[in-house]
Amino acid sequence: MAVFIFTFGLFLVVVLAMAIGFIVQRKTIAGSCGGLGELNIDKACDCDKPCEKRQKRLDKEKFWQQNKII
Repeated sequence: MAVFIFTFGLFLVVVLAMAIGFIVQRKTIAGSCGGLGELNIDKACDCDKPCEKRQKRLDKEKFWQQNKII
């Protein structure tokens, strides 16, 4: 029983550490295969203009692409 409790506690600590790391980085969750971007689909909705939240994200991404150091 002690091994089970130790193992459960270890897993709990690892999950907690991953959650704290995710919160600190403030990144959005993204799929590993690219999702709709792999199918050359720019957006998932049928609207002509993206919403404010998406537009801010696109502007931020464009800024990072223009200012990256290579």
